[in-house]
Amino acid sequence: MHPETLALHSTPFEDKNASAVVPPIYLSTTYERDEAYELPQGYLYTRAGNPNRQQLEQTLAALEGGAEALAFASGQAATLALLQCLKPGDHVLVPDDAYYGTPSLLQDFMNTWGLSFTKVDTTQPAEIVSALRPATRLIWLETPSNPLLKVTDLRAAAAIAREHGAISVCDSTWATPLLQRPLDLGCDAVMHSTTKYLSGHSDVLGGALIFKESGELATRARQIQTLGGAVPSPFDCWLVSRGIKTLAVRVRQQAANALALAEFLEKHSAVERVHYPGLKSHAGYAIARRQMSLAGGMLSVQIRGGAEDALRFMKKLQLFTMATSLGGVESLIEHRASVEGPDTLTPQNLLRVSVGLEHVDDLIGDMAQALAGL
Repeated sequence: MHPETLALHSTPFEDKNASAVVPPIYLSTTYERDEAYELPQGYLYTRAGNPNRQQLEQTLAALEGGAEALAFASGQAATLALLQCLKPGDHVLVPDDAYYGTPSLLQDFMNTWGLSFTKVDTTQPAEIVSALRPATRLIWLETPSNPLLKVTDLRAAAAIAREHGAISVCDSTWATPLLQRPLDLGCDAVMHSTTKYLSGHSDVLGGALIFKESGELATRARQIQTLGGAVPSPFDCWLVSRGIKTLAVRVRQQAANALALAEFLEKHSAVERVHYPGLKSHAGYAIARRQMSLAGGMLSVQIRGGAEDALRFMKKLQLFTMATSLGGVESLIEHRASVEGPDTLTPQNLLRVSVGLEHVDDLIGDMAQALAGL
């Protein structure tokens, strides 16, 4: 089935109580045993399993073409669970441009776990190979990257990991399963912040891991999920499942809006650079065309000048809300360097844009008036 159909029909639900078309929310924390002291539906305690979470996990596995999916309370909780599957002494490769929370986990928390890590430009396969150590156990990938939208060749990176006995995991939050399927390209697992495009309405926190195979790694991650308890509530699972139903129509329109906006910005004299893999000028354009169906709804723009010029432009916008996060129906913009702190490598004149579902002419018009006079 196509992704649009899988999003709606991969996990059919039969409501034996009221024949409801939409699954109810199961708020119960515990489940009744039968006369034989068995669990007729397999549910014991909501930390270990819940009907709403099970439905969400089955849908995510179907969308990514994976054998097993695990839902977490946040994207960071999902990332942390995967890192906790590693052993003291293991080495991790992470992209030099990635969501800042990922290397922060390794630097500020997992160092006490005994993990070491190296940042590398994963868009260059030769640099990945050069950074490998005998102890390298995990190659973490993120494409398109945050916030520079670098594009990594997932097939090449996954092949390097496999050849050296390492695990390859891709944060595919920005692409979504609709635009990119890392497991089909050779990756062992995929991570999503379901807070973003999968839920799509800026009203729920969540994360997920999807595994290509139900092997040792997936089993270990499931144990960490169950025992650690960083699981989403039934209502959160219900909200993400509801959002997935409209994922295809939302992401396609957001990608179309983002491309039109990127093309406008690239031609404007007040713009220094636009980072968007749907532009032919982008260094990863050819790879993005090969492994993504569309370039997505995220872009970054560098305003000519410094941080003050970028902030002045941003404050003149009327339709773009100044806020962190992304993937919702509304357009958001933020000065990423301010969020990442004093050690950031993000250019001071860069603004990260999450393009929403407003009419594209209105979005372009708003950008045009804010750029005027810069």
